Amino acid sequence: MDGAVETLKREFKGLRTGRAHAGLLEPVTVKAYGTEMPINQVGTISVPEPRMLSVMVWDRSIVTNVEKGIRDSGLGLNPQTEGQTIRVPIPELSQERRQELSKIASKYAEQARVAIRNVRREGMDALKKQQKSGELSEDEAKRASDKLQKMTDDHIKQVDDLLETKENEIMQV
Repeated sequence: MDGAVETLKREFKGLRTGRAHAGLLEPVTVKAYGTEMPINQVGTISVPEPRMLSVMVWDRSIVTNVEKGIRDSGLGLNPQTEGQTIRVPIPELSQERRQELSKIASKYAEQARVAIRNVRREGMDALKKQQKSGELSEDEAKRASDKLQKMTDDHIKQVDDLLETKENEIMQV
Protein backbone atom coordinates (compact mmCIF):
# COMPACT_ATOMS: atom_id res chain seq x y z
CA MET A 1 0.00 0.00 0.00
CA ASP A 2 2.89 2.34 0.81
CA GLY A 3 4.34 1.50 -2.60
CA ALA A 4 1.14 2.63 -4.32
CA VAL A 5 1.24 5.96 -2.45
CA GLU A 6 4.95 6.47 -3.31
CA THR A 7 4.28 5.68 -6.98
CA LEU A 8 1.46 8.23 -6.99
CA LYS A 9 3.79 10.88 -5.52
CA ARG A 10 6.33 10.17 -8.28
CA GLU A 11 3.67 10.38 -10.99
CA PHE A 12 2.38 13.67 -9.54
CA LYS A 13 5.91 15.13 -9.73
CA GLY A 14 5.80 14.62 -13.48
CA LEU A 15 2.51 16.48 -13.82
CA ARG A 16 3.24 20.04 -14.79
CA THR A 17 2.03 23.00 -12.81
CA GLY A 18 2.66 26.66 -13.54
CA ARG A 19 5.99 26.64 -11.69
CA ALA A 20 9.25 24.97 -12.66
CA HIS A 21 10.70 22.23 -10.45
CA ALA A 22 13.44 19.71 -11.15
CA GLY A 23 11.08 16.75 -10.65
CA LEU A 24 9.22 17.80 -13.77
CA LEU A 25 11.87 16.20 -16.00
CA GLU A 26 12.22 12.97 -13.96
CA PRO A 27 10.03 10.85 -16.29
CA VAL A 28 12.07 11.96 -19.34
CA THR A 29 14.36 9.32 -20.83
CA VAL A 30 17.20 10.01 -23.23
CA LYS A 31 18.82 7.77 -25.83
CA ALA A 32 22.47 7.74 -24.75
CA TYR A 33 25.31 5.25 -25.13
CA GLY A 34 23.07 2.77 -26.95
CA THR A 35 20.36 2.63 -24.28
CA GLU A 36 17.50 4.65 -22.78
CA MET A 37 18.61 6.50 -19.65
CA PRO A 38 16.81 8.81 -17.21
CA ILE A 39 17.69 12.45 -17.88
CA ASN A 40 19.16 12.89 -14.39
CA GLN A 41 21.86 10.33 -15.28
CA VAL A 42 23.17 12.35 -18.23
CA GLY A 43 23.04 15.86 -16.80
CA THR A 44 22.28 18.16 -13.89
CA ILE A 45 18.79 19.65 -13.67
CA SER A 46 18.44 23.02 -11.97
CA VAL A 47 15.81 25.75 -11.59
CA PRO A 48 17.49 29.14 -12.23
CA GLU A 49 14.15 31.03 -12.45
CA PRO A 50 10.57 30.25 -11.36
CA ARG A 51 9.50 29.57 -14.98
CA MET A 52 12.74 28.09 -16.36
CA LEU A 53 14.55 24.76 -16.06
CA SER A 54 18.17 24.29 -17.00
CA VAL A 55 19.83 20.98 -17.90
CA MET A 56 23.63 20.96 -17.88
CA VAL A 57 24.51 17.93 -20.03
CA TRP A 58 27.78 16.27 -18.99
CA ASP A 59 28.67 14.80 -22.41
CA ARG A 60 28.56 17.19 -25.36
CA SER A 61 27.89 14.32 -27.82
CA ILE A 62 24.40 13.61 -26.42
CA VAL A 63 23.08 17.20 -26.11
CA THR A 64 20.85 16.79 -29.19
CA ASN A 65 19.50 13.48 -27.80
CA VAL A 66 18.64 15.17 -24.48
CA GLU A 67 16.90 18.01 -26.32
CA LYS A 68 14.95 15.49 -28.42
CA GLY A 69 14.03 13.47 -25.30
CA ILE A 70 12.58 16.56 -23.61
CA ARG A 71 10.68 17.59 -26.75
CA ASP A 72 9.25 14.07 -27.26
CA SER A 73 8.34 13.54 -23.58
CA GLY A 74 4.73 14.71 -24.03
CA LEU A 75 5.13 17.42 -21.38
CA GLY A 76 4.56 20.18 -23.93
CA LEU A 77 8.02 21.70 -23.40
CA ASN A 78 10.20 23.35 -26.05
CA PRO A 79 13.90 23.20 -25.04
CA GLN A 80 16.54 25.64 -26.36
CA THR A 81 20.19 24.59 -26.57
CA GLU A 82 23.11 26.85 -25.67
CA GLY A 83 26.31 24.79 -25.88
CA GLN A 84 26.10 22.05 -23.25
CA THR A 85 23.26 23.78 -21.42
CA ILE A 86 19.66 23.24 -22.39
CA ARG A 87 17.16 25.86 -21.22
CA VAL A 88 13.56 24.73 -20.88
CA PRO A 89 11.05 27.59 -20.49
CA ILE A 90 7.84 26.59 -18.74
CA PRO A 91 4.91 28.08 -20.70
CA GLU A 92 1.83 29.51 -19.00
CA LEU A 93 -0.93 26.91 -18.64
CA SER A 94 -4.31 27.60 -20.24
CA GLN A 95 -7.47 26.85 -18.28
CA GLU A 96 -8.24 23.99 -20.67
CA ARG A 97 -4.77 22.45 -20.10
CA ARG A 98 -5.20 22.83 -16.32
CA GLN A 99 -8.47 20.86 -16.45
CA GLU A 100 -6.79 18.22 -18.61
CA LEU A 101 -3.94 17.88 -16.09
CA SER A 102 -6.47 17.68 -13.27
CA LYS A 103 -8.19 14.76 -15.03
CA ILE A 104 -4.84 13.01 -15.49
CA ALA A 105 -4.12 13.49 -11.77
CA SER A 106 -7.50 11.94 -10.95
CA LYS A 107 -6.69 8.96 -13.19
CA TYR A 108 -3.34 8.44 -11.39
CA ALA A 109 -5.10 8.62 -8.02
CA GLU A 110 -7.69 6.05 -9.10
CA GLN A 111 -4.91 3.68 -10.20
CA ALA A 112 -3.32 4.07 -6.76
CA ARG A 113 -6.66 3.33 -5.04
CA VAL A 114 -7.11 0.19 -7.16
CA ALA A 115 -3.59 -0.98 -6.26
CA ILE A 116 -4.33 -0.42 -2.55
CA ARG A 117 -7.61 -2.35 -2.80
CA ASN A 118 -5.82 -5.21 -4.56
CA VAL A 119 -3.35 -5.43 -1.67
CA ARG A 120 -6.30 -5.50 0.76
CA ARG A 121 -8.00 -8.26 -1.23
CA GLU A 122 -4.82 -10.36 -1.22
CA GLY A 123 -4.49 -9.82 2.53
CA MET A 124 -8.11 -10.83 3.15
CA ASP A 125 -7.64 -13.97 1.02
CA ALA A 126 -4.54 -14.89 3.04
CA LEU A 127 -6.46 -14.39 6.31
CA LYS A 128 -9.31 -16.62 5.07
CA LYS A 129 -6.83 -19.37 4.12
CA GLN A 130 -5.16 -19.16 7.54
CA GLN A 131 -8.54 -19.31 9.24
CA LYS A 132 -9.61 -22.36 7.19
CA SER A 133 -6.36 -24.18 7.93
CA GLY A 134 -6.74 -23.49 11.64
CA GLU A 135 -3.74 -21.18 12.01
CA LEU A 136 -6.02 -18.32 13.06
CA SER A 137 -9.10 -18.36 15.27
CA GLU A 138 -12.24 -16.59 14.12
CA ASP A 139 -11.65 -13.71 16.58
CA GLU A 140 -8.02 -13.24 15.49
CA ALA A 141 -9.06 -13.26 11.83
CA LYS A 142 -11.75 -10.64 12.54
CA ARG A 143 -9.25 -8.39 14.38
CA ALA A 144 -6.69 -8.77 11.58
CA SER A 145 -9.26 -8.02 8.87
CA ASP A 146 -10.44 -4.91 10.80
CA LYS A 147 -6.83 -3.77 11.09
CA LEU A 148 -6.28 -4.39 7.37
CA GLN A 149 -9.41 -2.40 6.53
CA LYS A 150 -8.24 0.49 8.72
CA MET A 151 -4.85 0.47 6.95
CA THR A 152 -6.64 0.50 3.59
CA ASP A 153 -8.83 3.43 4.63
CA ASP A 154 -5.77 5.37 5.87
CA HIS A 155 -3.89 4.82 2.60
CA ILE A 156 -6.90 5.79 0.47
CA LYS A 157 -7.26 8.96 2.56
CA GLN A 158 -3.57 9.72 1.84
CA VAL A 159 -4.24 9.30 -1.89
CA ASP A 160 -7.29 11.58 -1.69
CA ASP A 161 -5.28 14.23 0.21
CA LEU A 162 -2.44 14.06 -2.33
CA LEU A 163 -4.93 14.41 -5.19
CA GLU A 164 -6.63 17.41 -3.59
CA THR A 165 -3.27 19.11 -3.03
CA LYS A 166 -2.15 18.43 -6.60
CA GLU A 167 -5.43 19.65 -8.09
CA ASN A 168 -5.18 22.89 -6.08
CA GLU A 169 -1.59 23.28 -7.28
CA ILE A 170 -2.62 22.73 -10.91
CA MET A 171 -5.60 25.10 -10.80
CA GLN A 172 -3.64 27.87 -9.06
CA VAL A 173 -3.04 30.68 -11.54
